[in-house]
Amino acid sequence: MDLSHIPKIKHVESGNFFLLAGPCAIEGEEMAMHIAEQITAITDALQIPFVFKGSFRKANRSRLDSFTGIGDEKALKILAKVSESFNIPTITDIHEIADAEKAAAYVDILQIPAFLVRQTDLVVAAAKTGKVVNLKKGQFMSPESMKHAVTKVKDAGNDKVMITERGSMFGYQDMVVDFRGIPTMKAFAPVVLDVTHSLQQPNQSSGVTGGRPELIETLARAGIASGVDGLFIETHFDPANAKSDGANMLHLEKLAGLLENLVALHTTVRQLS
Repeated sequence: MDLSHIPKIKHVESGNFFLLAGPCAIEGEEMAMHIAEQITAITDALQIPFVFKGSFRKANRSRLDSFTGIGDEKALKILAKVSESFNIPTITDIHEIADAEKAAAYVDILQIPAFLVRQTDLVVAAAKTGKVVNLKKGQFMSPESMKHAVTKVKDAGNDKVMITERGSMFGYQDMVVDFRGIPTMKAFAPVVLDVTHSLQQPNQSSGVTGGRPELIETLARAGIASGVDGLFIETHFDPANAKSDGANMLHLEKLAGLLENLVALHTTVRQLS
């Protein structure tokens, strides 16, 4: 994948997979800066191209009392500060047409959530900002159908697009990744595997999504072996008390060891290809 169109991206020459990582949601400046600093140090040491991820607002919540954010402008300014402080690109998801221009003023990549990837006006609004657009595959969509979402971005005049696999619904309360879809979608655009969301257990009776974080390395290894261009991993220094998606996030202290193993595996996969 050509990463040169992503501002501030580092270690492109390494040939490693790239990483989208950070907390599910921006909970405050101190936590965002701490997580960004730790991931930057790890990815610099391993020469992994890194984009910091954080949602400025969480719109898809199961319950009305679920955390949605600290305020749009406040969170977006924190993302901008992370980018400036560590000289790294940033990504955030958008949910409404008006979010596209607003978020584009602060971040480098706009992400379309899986639930909304068929929303034509939203996809086109993101594309027209000129930013890189990350399309998350709907849990209800086939890999083949993502061709149409990619085409919408390109027809809007923007070739900077990638697809993120985040699992498909398996019954009512589980997710499964069909790795046959990776090469299918790579024919349309670069492909990222969202490891942590693919291990979600949604629709729990409590209204709080569950997860299987103990399988993060298993799924990540499978993604590297199947030839994904990048990985998406949500991480936090205290997942149990994170305000969103804590049940499926990776503890920050485990990230370095995981990435070391994945870089070694990626090297082997490249040699075999």
